[in-house]
Amino acid sequence: MAQTRTLHDVFVDEMRDMYNAEQQITKALPRMIKAAGSGELRRAFEFHLGETENQIDRLERAFSLLKEPARGKKCDGMQGILEEGRKVMEEAPDGPVLDAALIAGAQRVEHYETAAYGTLVAWAQAMGHVDVARLLKESLEEEKNADKTLSSLAEGGINQLALENDDEMSEQDEDRKPAVKRGNGRSSTRPAANGRTAAIGRSAKRR
Repeated sequence: MAQTRTLHDVFVDEMRDMYNAEQQITKALPRMIKAAGSGELRRAFEFHLGETENQIDRLERAFSLLKEPARGKKCDGMQGILEEGRKVMEEAPDGPVLDAALIAGAQRVEHYETAAYGTLVAWAQAMGHVDVARLLKESLEEEKNADKTLSSLAEGGINQLALENDDEMSEQDEDRKPAVKRGNGRSSTRPAANGRTAAIGRSAKRR
């Protein structure tokens, strides 16, 4: 017979999921800081790394208040999001395009955490865990603010720089295209003259 699980059980299980998720993020952020080309983006990641470490501390305090052991449960959702972000970092070219991709990946993380913390806060409040709810709400607000900061950086210049980089790459690709060869072996980008025009040219020369 399956064990009956209470809301408290599910709540603690989800807290352990987030505990592991935050630990995964603390390992991923240093790589993102190193990859970022924008100084502002790098500082935003550095600031959020400090926040993430504080969020781990809050979760440990919340476990203590609930008289539950502070241990994590592998968060497959966060692992998948971070793995996608890692692949983008490997594939995107350095510069503003990579910065735009880093922001996109980081915001996926923030949205996941915002949803998770929002649920945990609601459950804590419903069960009367006032102090636990307060701790979790602090982390929830930090995630929301981090998301706003990333949107501001993207819309404030990084996305535009990435678009300009695309335009420059397109122009370079056009310049690299081989010229069209004419019948005499010389290169030209103009189409070869048709037979009538060529005949007129020869007639003019004989005169």
